[in-house]
Amino acid sequence: MTAPLHSRFRLHPSPVGDVLIVTTDEGILSLHPLREALENELERLSRVLRSVPERADDDPAAADAVVQLDEYFAGDRQAFDLPLDWRLVRGFTRDALEAVRGIPYGETAGYGEVAVQAGSPRAARAVGTACATTPFSIVVPVHRVVRADGSIGEYGGHPEDKRFLLELERAASE
Repeated sequence: MTAPLHSRFRLHPSPVGDVLIVTTDEGILSLHPLREALENELERLSRVLRSVPERADDDPAAADAVVQLDEYFAGDRQAFDLPLDWRLVRGFTRDALEAVRGIPYGETAGYGEVAVQAGSPRAARAVGTACATTPFSIVVPVHRVVRADGSIGEYGGHPEDKRFLLELERAASE
């Protein structure tokens, strides 16, 4: 049986809603726009981590993430330089997310293209699942992954956020 994991969290406002940043001593464990009540998300994380993340607005890793998120949303940052704690990501999901990290700022790639880059050319649906379940939104740019026909897809039920992020990058690239 594994020991409970000590983790900390911070909320940070952004143009796509409050971003929940969860850190460990290894780095960012989870970073994504909050889509439900904070209490529900913390309860879900507590089950996985076997401990309740504590609020820590002064956590250095979260502070770095806040600075880089603000730079990104201002159009001044194209790539994130944050240590990621991958312990919540396994197998092909990690391969897919690592491949997503290679999609250049302001560009998109299809799920099939990402599957090829991840070493499993027939795993486009698995790439979709990896993008939908990633603990790292925005900093691992799953918003840059689109359908084969070029349509943007759902982005966790919030296509308007995906569209916003893609338009932000396109505008900053011009």
